[in-house]
Amino acid sequence: MLAHLGRAEPPDGGWGWMVVLSAFFQSALVFGVLRSFGVFFVEFVAAFEEQAARVSWIASIGIAVQQFGSPIGSALSTKLGPRPVVMTGGILAALGMLLASFATSLTHLYLSIGLLSGSGWALTFTPTLACLSRYFSRRRSLAMGLALTGVGLSSFAFAPLFQWLISKYAWRGALLLVSALSLHLMACGALLRPLSLTEDTSVGGPGAQLTSLLHHGPFLRYTVALTLINTGYFIPYVHLVAHLQDLGWDPLPAAFLLSVAAISDLVGRVASGWLGDAVPGPVARLLMLWTTLTGVSLALFPVAQAPTTLVVLAVAYGFTSGALTPVAFSVLPELVGTARIYCGLGLVQMIESIGGLLGAPLSGYLRDVTGNYMASFMVAGAFLLAGSGVLITLPHFFSCISASTSRPQDLVIEAPETKIPLPKEEGLGED
Repeated sequence: MLAHLGRAEPPDGGWGWMVVLSAFFQSALVFGVLRSFGVFFVEFVAAFEEQAARVSWIASIGIAVQQFGSPIGSALSTKLGPRPVVMTGGILAALGMLLASFATSLTHLYLSIGLLSGSGWALTFTPTLACLSRYFSRRRSLAMGLALTGVGLSSFAFAPLFQWLISKYAWRGALLLVSALSLHLMACGALLRPLSLTEDTSVGGPGAQLTSLLHHGPFLRYTVALTLINTGYFIPYVHLVAHLQDLGWDPLPAAFLLSVAAISDLVGRVASGWLGDAVPGPVARLLMLWTTLTGVSLALFPVAQAPTTLVVLAVAYGFTSGALTPVAFSVLPELVGTARIYCGLGLVQMIESIGGLLGAPLSGYLRDVTGNYMASFMVAGAFLLAGSGVLITLPHFFSCISASTSRPQDLVIEAPETKIPLPKEEGLGED
C-alpha cells in the first residue's frame, strides 16, 4: 500500500480540492469527448459507407475498453500511485486520436479510438475518482458532483466545436485537434497526490480485496444495476444527432441540442451532489429516482416530433442523467469502504463495460432493422428502468433511519472483513 501520507480519516478538503479540479478536467477530456462523438458518427457513416450498427462499435469499444481496463488502472494506482498511471493514460488517449486521423477503414478506428484511446481512458478516469473518494467523506457527493460537472460543460462546448472543426478541417483535421486536447490529461495526472488512510492495512492486498468483493452480495447487485444503466445511458450521445437528422434537422442545430442537454446535465450534477449530502437516508434511493426519470425521458424521445417538445425532453434527460452520476459513485464507498475503493471501482467499471459495449451497437442494429430510432430509444429507456428495479434490493433502501445511523451499519454488516472506523472518525455518519 502507498504510504505517502497517513491519516486516520479523510481530510474532507485540503489538497482534495485540487484532486476535484483534476477530476473535473479529466471527466471533460474523457466523457465530454465521448458524449460529443455523435458528431463524428454521421461523418464516419458517409466516409466509409457503412451501416450505423458497424460505425456504432467505435464509441462502444472505447467505452468498453475504458471500463473493462479499469481494474488494471486501479491495480497500478495501488502499487505506483495514481499520478504516473494517469499521465501515461493521457499519452495513450492522445496517440489513439492521432492515429485515427489517418484511418482508411472502420477497423483502423476500432483499434485507434476504441482500443488505444480507450486504454488511455481506463488509466485516467477510474484511478482519479478513486483517489477523490479517499479525500472526502461528509462532502463526498458534493465533491463528486463538482468533479463530474466537467462532463456537462465540455459536452456543451465540444459538440458545436467539433461540428465547426469538421466543417473547417474535415473529420481528419478535427481528430488531430482532439488529440491535442487529450494531451492535457497529463497535466491533470500531475495534480494527483496519493493519500494513505489507517484502515488501508486492514483490507489486505488487491487479491484479498477482490475475493471479498466477489462474495459481497450488495456489491454484486449494485454492479448488475450499473451494468443495466450503462447499456442505455449513452444512446442519446451516440444517436440523437442522427435521429434528429432523420426528422429533417440540419447538423448544427442537431449538435446544439446536445449542448442544451449538456447545460441541464451540469445543473443536475451539482444539484444531485448537494442533495446526496443533505438528504437523510441511503444515497441509493436518490440514485433510483434519477435513474427512473432518465429511463422515462429516453423512452419518450421517439414519440416527440415538435422542436419544442424535443428541447424539453433534452433538458429533462440532461438533468436526470447528470444527477444520477455523482450519487452512483458515492454509493460505492458506502457499500465497500474507502480502503477498497480502488479495487471496487475498478471491478464495477470492468463488469459494467458489458453494457457500454452492447448498448450503442444494439441501438444501431434496431435502427437498421426498423428504419428509425423509435425502438432504439425505447429499449434504452427499458434498460435504465430495469437497473432502477435492482437498486431497490440494496441494504436499508426502504429504511427511514437517518444517514448517520444507517450507513456505517451497511459497511459493518455487509462487509465485516473491512474494519471501518467508527462514524465519529470516518465521517460517513454525517454524510
